[in-house]
Amino acid sequence: MSSADFSIILPELVLAIYAMAGLLVAVYTGKDRLAQLLTWTTAGMFLLMALWIGGSAPGGVAFGGLYVDDAFSRFAKVTILLSAAIVLVMGKDYMYRRDILRFEYPLLVTLAVIGMMVMVSAADLMTLYMGLELQSLSLYVVASLRRDSVRSTEAGLKYFVLGALSSGMLLYGASLTYGFAGTTLFSGIIESVSGDRASLGLLFGLVFIAAGLAFKVSAAPFHMWTPDVYEGSPTPVTAFFATAPKVAAMGLFARVVHDAFGGVVADWQQVVAALAVASMFLGAVAAIGQTDIKRLMAYSSINHMGFALMGLAAGTELGVQAMLVYMAIYVAMNIGTFAFILGMERDGKAVTDISSLSMLSKTDPTRAIAVLVLMFSMAGVPPLLGFFGKYYVLGAAVAGGLGWLAVAGVVASAIAAYYYLRIVYLMYFGQQEEGLDKSSSPMLWGVLVASAVLMLVGVVNLFGIEGPAALAASALVQ
Repeated sequence: MSSADFSIILPELVLAIYAMAGLLVAVYTGKDRLAQLLTWTTAGMFLLMALWIGGSAPGGVAFGGLYVDDAFSRFAKVTILLSAAIVLVMGKDYMYRRDILRFEYPLLVTLAVIGMMVMVSAADLMTLYMGLELQSLSLYVVASLRRDSVRSTEAGLKYFVLGALSSGMLLYGASLTYGFAGTTLFSGIIESVSGDRASLGLLFGLVFIAAGLAFKVSAAPFHMWTPDVYEGSPTPVTAFFATAPKVAAMGLFARVVHDAFGGVVADWQQVVAALAVASMFLGAVAAIGQTDIKRLMAYSSINHMGFALMGLAAGTELGVQAMLVYMAIYVAMNIGTFAFILGMERDGKAVTDISSLSMLSKTDPTRAIAVLVLMFSMAGVPPLLGFFGKYYVLGAAVAGGLGWLAVAGVVASAIAAYYYLRIVYLMYFGQQEEGLDKSSSPMLWGVLVASAVLMLVGVVNLFGIEGPAALAASALVQ
């Protein structure tokens, strides 16, 4: 180890020291009285780290190949940090009013973000697992943050049990890979693949690792935790689950298949394509019957992860670029949608029933039009930004020789459009019922409107992410 190694992981070290210092200060002083200050400070730290990482040059490989700092990891880290900062700030008032804003919350989110940053920079199976478990253990706790709620406790327990199962599958795959490759380094694993053919043991290892990672991205058939955890967790926590961890898990998935198994694209391409098809159709069909908007967003997330996996399944540099662009757009859409869900209240009490949106256009036309734009964008209606995200991954699939997968994606997108349009129908043509309260939070109103505006004006240049995504993809696929 050298000073150069530590300079590469300096952002992660700064956040780790901040989390430990914040824990000590809060425990020995005001505890929950410092929760609001810690939340703002943590969001500020995330923003500073995003500016630091985005504004400096990649550092290369550290710790003998265990950790890599390249354009790909930096793109993912900036997306993770910015989304985590916004979600923290916009959920603060919601949690404070319901007396669930604990000082542990922003610190646990910080630890989870550190784990995500390690995940996207992992260049070794051990580093991969360390980052994954740091993220997962933190998320298990925040899922059950509402200690007096049976549903929140159940959500945390389900997430923990199924997460442990997925970790076991991933570890089994890692042990098989190590046994047949003789190393845990991705650079060594890819060298063990001779003549574009991997041994049967390595392929079994790859399948188990892919299954473990599919759980983290909520890909079918490893999605079973998602609806219950989304519904049972406090809504700001659900908003966090739907954004930053998805980017980290997709980044890690891409890192593993290209850095460790990039020599046998044809072998893992079939697995990823199967996950993509299953996720797109299950998410599209299962969401149709949902009456709770948080459960609907869970199935929507499964569907969107299928489209992101479609880009990854292409097995090309263009496919990785399309996946990164799609994930950035997906995060922007979700942040806006959850800003609206956080503001769904009736008589001061949170509601999540979709029927409560009936005739929102009459009582709050600004929020209604913003949600309309976001729903159309999620459905992939042109010329909104969500359409271009889907266009990118569909084009990458066709260019990668997976035309059948692109056709399946178009069909799944058409099915999924139903439940997005149903929300719009209720807001503008539903039966008049007791409506929602008008938004009392300027923060939530601002994030919702900004996200909707971004879906409209971002089509000009994809809000500047196309170039960085191309650099990130070229750094990964060499």
